[in-house]
Amino acid sequence: MKPLPSAISGVLFDLDGTLLDSAPDLYAALQAQCAEEGVPAPAYPPVRAVVSRGARAVLAVGFPQHDDAALLARVPRYLALYEQVMAERTRPFDGIDAALEQLRAQGIPWGIVTNKAAALTEELLRRIGWAGRAAAVVSGDTLPVKKPDPAPVLLACQWAGIEPASGLFVGDDRRDILAGNAAGMFTVAVSWGYLDGGDPHSWGADAVLDTPAQLAALIHARASA
Repeated sequence: MKPLPSAISGVLFDLDGTLLDSAPDLYAALQAQCAEEGVPAPAYPPVRAVVSRGARAVLAVGFPQHDDAALLARVPRYLALYEQVMAERTRPFDGIDAALEQLRAQGIPWGIVTNKAAALTEELLRRIGWAGRAAAVVSGDTLPVKKPDPAPVLLACQWAGIEPASGLFVGDDRRDILAGNAAGMFTVAVSWGYLDGGDPHSWGADAVLDTPAQLAALIHARASA
């Protein structure tokens, strides 16, 4: 495990499940699609657990009898339904707004690295009033590769002016930690997110935190030092 940087040059975050609790809207879109096809919608908890894996994983919970090709064929309609309800129930996790404000007050740039498509990412940030707040936003289709490849993380560092060796990468999925570690950043796994059914303590992160307040305290303590 790497030590916490003596001076933090910036912080990069995953989006869904780390900054934003977007699962309610992703679930609502699945409910609508199940209703269109005349099948019962699944319960919320198993859907919430897989939303970090994307649309096909969500559809697999709602349509478990279908193969990958059939699920893939349903993705465009699912994304269209999601765009209709996007940001209706999506909110920052408790304490995230305060943590981001602390970064702003301390002059520490922050950015987003998500596997969500750019069109959806940009529209979601616009609807929740976050457009232009992040120093960098790298989406799942910004580059030919996405997390766990470190390239999107390194690109976000470049755009935000963050030195990877003194930056933090914060995420709720093993792919976030793999990408952050490969980019040479200090990695923080957060247990308040979706986790994809995994144990964040087993991902090789440099720290595991349970609340955004703990993250804010960690950053404040290092900045004060």
